[in-house]
Amino acid sequence: MDYERIVQGILDIGESMLMSGAENFRIDDSLYRICKSYGFVKYDVFVIPSNIQITVETPEGEIITQIRHIESADTNFDRLDYLNNLCRDICQTKPDAKELQEKFQAVMQRPKQKPYTKYFAAVMGGTGFAVFFGSNLQDAIVAMIVSIMIVVVGGWLSRREENLLVYNLILSFLSEVIIIEAVRFGLGSHPERIMIGIVMLLISGLATTNGIRELLQRDFISGSINIMNSIIGATGIAFGTAMPMILLDGVSAEGFIITHSVVVQLISCTIACVGFALWFQIRGKQVWYSGVGAFFTWAIYAAVYAVKPSNFLATMLGAVFVGFFAFVMSRVNRAPSTIFLTASVFPLIPGPNLYYMMYGIVSNDKAMAINETIVLFETCLAIAFGFLIVDVASRSIMRALKREYHIGKHS
Repeated sequence: MDYERIVQGILDIGESMLMSGAENFRIDDSLYRICKSYGFVKYDVFVIPSNIQITVETPEGEIITQIRHIESADTNFDRLDYLNNLCRDICQTKPDAKELQEKFQAVMQRPKQKPYTKYFAAVMGGTGFAVFFGSNLQDAIVAMIVSIMIVVVGGWLSRREENLLVYNLILSFLSEVIIIEAVRFGLGSHPERIMIGIVMLLISGLATTNGIRELLQRDFISGSINIMNSIIGATGIAFGTAMPMILLDGVSAEGFIITHSVVVQLISCTIACVGFALWFQIRGKQVWYSGVGAFFTWAIYAAVYAVKPSNFLATMLGAVFVGFFAFVMSRVNRAPSTIFLTASVFPLIPGPNLYYMMYGIVSNDKAMAINETIVLFETCLAIAFGFLIVDVASRSIMRALKREYHIGKHS
């Protein structure tokens, strides 16, 4: 076999998985399985959000090392689903270098998501969370307008600006200007609640959660990178939002509230998370599974918080449900668990807290910055612990069934 080309093909798959939104441990596991299936004597895989390295020793004793630098990513869970299935197929069939590349290109050339889907996704996500955070009907209309603007301008800007801070700064600046002016003209009455809903389209609270999760799993480099990326993104949002407030004498940050009706909470967050499933380019019935997961995630949070008003406990138990839900759905659908986990966990993501933490720093409101930082990390730790509980339980279940869960270089 042409092992040089095979290793190159394995790197192509790993790079595309990383760019499509796969977690580091998933890429590690997938690439180790492929290397093992090809009969390499030794194999080492190293993955961080910006780099993948593979070193293998062939049966003939040749040492091959290849490195791939990752510059950008665009979450595409449909592609990730098919790449995951490709990894399974490769492990079973062990194609030669030419066939491996043909199968990879077949996945990469799948039809793209319809352009209008992005608009529906943004409107559902931004408007749904605006209502979730206490916006009324007029506020929701403004949120719809701003969500559409983010798709139009964001699509144009993404091809020209790779700096996340600048990207978020421009979009949040335009969003806040539109919101302030709309409220002044009588359309909408809660500018801050509208903006918090819109922030969920931009902010990467999930990156903070995954970062802490990776730190707890001793993946220190990836965890630190994810946390820093989310802070950089939040800084851009904070600056972009604060500038119109100062220049246009707009609203000040006074904190957000979740709408008082639990029924409205459940409906709005479910609609928003179905929107985020589409935003992440999930397709088919998996979109609806994401909505079901989000509904029950928030139902569990609300029920637990009503009995014992502890954000940490309610968030952790909600995260435990999400983890098990994703574990079961991944087995039923033979798809990566992250597809079902990401959108379903969004009601728990502390996006508003990350936003207010950075706003407090920018506006020199130390009390707000400290308080929101505490709540932010409390929530992220609760989600991370919830996922870890599921991870431990899942490994135990798979061992009892005598099936491999995750493998490494010594497996």
